[in-house]
Amino acid sequence: MTDTMGREALHTLTIARMGAQGDGIAQTGNGPVFVPYALPGEEVRGTLDKDRFRLEAILTPSAERTDPACTHFGRCGGCLLQHWQAEPYLRWKHSLVAEALGRERIETDITPVIDAHGAGRRRAIFHARRYGRRTVVGFAERRSHTMVDMAQCPVLAPELDKALPAARAVAEMLASMNKPLDLQLIATQTGLDMDVRGSGPIPPTALMDLAEIAERFNLARFTRHGELLLQRAAPTLTMGRARVELPAAAFLQATALGEETLARLVNEAAAGARKVADLFSGVGTFALRLAETAQVFAAESHAGAIKALQAASHTAPGLKAVKGEVRDLFRRPLLAPELAAFDLVVMDPPRQGAEAQARELAGAKLSRLVYVSCNVASFARDARILLDGGWVLESVTPVDQFRYSPHVELVGRFVRR
Repeated sequence: MTDTMGREALHTLTIARMGAQGDGIAQTGNGPVFVPYALPGEEVRGTLDKDRFRLEAILTPSAERTDPACTHFGRCGGCLLQHWQAEPYLRWKHSLVAEALGRERIETDITPVIDAHGAGRRRAIFHARRYGRRTVVGFAERRSHTMVDMAQCPVLAPELDKALPAARAVAEMLASMNKPLDLQLIATQTGLDMDVRGSGPIPPTALMDLAEIAERFNLARFTRHGELLLQRAAPTLTMGRARVELPAAAFLQATALGEETLARLVNEAAAGARKVADLFSGVGTFALRLAETAQVFAAESHAGAIKALQAASHTAPGLKAVKGEVRDLFRRPLLAPELAAFDLVVMDPPRQGAEAQARELAGAKLSRLVYVSCNVASFARDARILLDGGWVLESVTPVDQFRYSPHVELVGRFVRR
């Protein structure tokens, strides 16, 4: 909409509530309007494009507004909520869980959100793009493919201090290939683990330069699409008492405190279990800790993760037997008769949830289930399947390890009565 001079018309709106994706929402006669970087109660002015609002000015700031921690905030799409104080922000994350469960008509005890940001994120994926003679390394702007050239990122753990300059050095080294790159870095106990995607084959002539970069930035390993090109040390982490040598581009919980918090909640729920199935086990976040008191069967589709988990189970004395199986639980979930062999099942699926496995669990002769989720909507859908099958959802504990984002983890405890 434009005025008589051809300019975009300015609108003044009042923010009624916070939306599930971290935008402020204003109610208008034409429906809700989403206002990025606005907070409940604020009066704002800007231009309107259908249901999206371009914020020009905050006329009445909220008392809950605070200064963002990062100079890139407002352009970088990685963080959406640095302008909101911690207490109302955590209450909002609690409400995301409550609302998702409510849509499935599920009532249960939802504990206060546990802040598990800790020292910060221990893994990151930077994007590198070439613009003329300039290489830009960072994250994309929100709802855009335009890159923000990052100078620093305050949500990263100190162990990733060298991650951004290391990514920049590798991107500059590969600049002549003129390809968009994704560079995943993980902080391990032996150095940074880097996996590069999108480059195409890296010429042997570049390996000398890569070795110099690895030495300068303490890269433990460098892989391309999982293919090993250079290793100075095996990238390892400790999980419980076990030492895990990570497969390339491994999945880990976002923060060390997040992993410890989720594992503590799982272990508390598993007290007394003697035979446990850990489904979607990854490299053993839960399995290796559960094995301190129980026999564990671990299933995961990634062969490298199962190999790493089983090898790690032999690095700590006193662990009980850990059996791993490479299995696609979306296509081939454990069946109800197989599940009956366990005292407890733990599952931690990816964002799409575990609908097929939930349907088998619904009819299984099993007394306890712990469901760890990174997506409240898919958790609520699967929980409804389980409840319809006779399970009771005793409690849900939200865990926030993705600070400043709309993502929230949770641990749900199910029992049969």
